[in-house]
Amino acid sequence: MLFLIVLRIGELIYARHNEKWLLQNGAVEYGQKHYPLIVGLHILFFVSLIIEYLVRETAPFSGLLLLLYLLLLALKVWVLATLGKFWNTKIYRIQHFPTVKKGPYRYIKHPNYLIVIGEIALIPLVFHLYFTAILFSVLNGFVLYIRIKEENRALAL
Repeated sequence: MLFLIVLRIGELIYARHNEKWLLQNGAVEYGQKHYPLIVGLHILFFVSLIIEYLVRETAPFSGLLLLLYLLLLALKVWVLATLGKFWNTKIYRIQHFPTVKKGPYRYIKHPNYLIVIGEIALIPLVFHLYFTAILFSVLNGFVLYIRIKEENRALAL
């Protein structure tokens, strides 16, 4: 759990660093209204993980699902490396920069969101935490529907 929390904090620090660069280069932020939903969802996800883990007596972790999660992390690194300074937890668009179409973006429009879907499902399943996996997969689906719609709108500008 500590590993996951440190990983998320690292992502937020990286996003904040990139945010400064984006804003210095004329980026405009989109989707501010739904961003608190994303933050709240992820905070509650970790709270639910911890509570369900402590309340339930679960079997040892699943090695196979842990391996799948580690593969997802490798894909996330690929996304981060591909987007570089453009990667962020918020939606930013710099008008004169073309949309990234290399790396995993050659194959799929929103690979990062597929990774998030996988993380929300796999992290609890590694520890047999089915309630958290199901509940937050459904909630994440609703939030991502809003998010992707907003991001597509920003990319079309």
